[in-house]
Amino acid sequence: VLDEPTIGLHPRDNAALLKTLIALRDQGNSLIIVEHDEDTIAAADHLIDLGPGAGRLGGEIVYQGKPPEVASVKCSVFSEEKKNKNKRKASSLKTGNFDLANSPTYRALSAVIHHPIRGSRREVKKDHPCITLADCVANNLKNITASFPLGRLTVLTGISGSGKSSLMHSCVAALFKNEAKTTRVKKSNLPFGKTTGEKAIKACFEVDQSPIGKTSRSCPATYVKVFDHIRALFAQLPEARMRGFDASRFSFNTEGGRCPECKGNGRVKIEMDFLPSTWVHCESCNGQRYNPATLEVTFRQKNIGQVLAMTIDEASAFFESQPRISHPLKLMADTGLGYLQLGQASPTLSGGEAQRIKLVSELTKGRGTRATLNNAHFQTRNLYLIEEPTVGLHLEDVQRLIDVLHRLVDEGHTVIVIEHHMAVAAEADWILDIGPEAGEAGGRIIAEGPPEKIAKSKISRTAPFLKTALRL
Repeated sequence: VLDEPTIGLHPRDNAALLKTLIALRDQGNSLIIVEHDEDTIAAADHLIDLGPGAGRLGGEIVYQGKPPEVASVKCSVFSEEKKNKNKRKASSLKTGNFDLANSPTYRALSAVIHHPIRGSRREVKKDHPCITLADCVANNLKNITASFPLGRLTVLTGISGSGKSSLMHSCVAALFKNEAKTTRVKKSNLPFGKTTGEKAIKACFEVDQSPIGKTSRSCPATYVKVFDHIRALFAQLPEARMRGFDASRFSFNTEGGRCPECKGNGRVKIEMDFLPSTWVHCESCNGQRYNPATLEVTFRQKNIGQVLAMTIDEASAFFESQPRISHPLKLMADTGLGYLQLGQASPTLSGGEAQRIKLVSELTKGRGTRATLNNAHFQTRNLYLIEEPTVGLHLEDVQRLIDVLHRLVDEGHTVIVIEHHMAVAAEADWILDIGPEAGEAGGRIIAEGPPEKIAKSKISRTAPFLKTALRL
């Protein structure tokens, strides 16, 4: 049983992995694989597609049977005859009780994406302002000079182990950590030499897949700050003002309005001597987190406990008349997180879900006047370092993620992404391809420029796959 074995693998290595999996099958073994990768799906003998949505909107088998033929999927372990079969329309593909028109996976596989999705790329001219680090020698990097265009989406590509993470974390991130504490760290201790362009960056953020909160009371609504606005809204209601309730009354982190039995968790933790602790439904508040007096205050016939039980999609529509609340919720829904509950405990979120919530949080901070970028002036904005944000994402969610990345850049920020997914690489304004191989055989910049230029490289291991994604 394998859970997403292609995570962290370059497309070139996927073919080798598939051949290994097929060899295991041919030896009489049974393999069950959870996977979003197109080639792995196409190579399966039997496909089980779950959905149609996520969370409470999923949990059903929407298709089961042989993987349908899709012309857009070009698996390197298939014969040319199988590669060239024509795509059939989803509406006509019915197998038993299943209709592929209901399968989000089939829709994503069969949809032809033309990159760039927005029709054009942001231009990077020769004199474009950049963050430049010279003589990078972290780990296997071979004394390279790397430049990252300001106000653009840059994607680092290359074979797994080629030096992408070393460049991003050990050099770029280290530069800005050093800038923040220059009195304590000498530049000579850093794995790079002369740098330029870093003064144009206000702050650097590494947006990883670590949890957004460790406590059981932390939730998406509190992380993106919409719960502050929700509490303020409830405090302004006539019923609340008549009773003297302020915004703190509607917090589940402080005493006064929360349920005294579960202390605002909606669940009670049961400690067990020889088994792990477990959580049970709070009978006192029926899982609604608050005491009866607080729950009597309603907005559009919903109390604060019922609001926290809403999904992000439901809450976005419910608070449509409140832009400060609905806008961040709409952004989260746009990234495919609409199935999450507003009050869902943060420790239950996956790494990919946490990472997308962080991206949305940064987007909500950046609302306002867009930065202007030219040779004479660059308004200081943030730098975001993101490593493999497509991990664990369905093909449809990858497109939503791409939109979020573009929105960050539209706000004037600089975004650097490490990614093996060619749909993301094909959307880049600028690519740095590291390699050519892994370990000591890597650590060099093989090609740099817009995706169309990288796709023409004769020595880049990424070029053939990028060329396919761009349909050149």
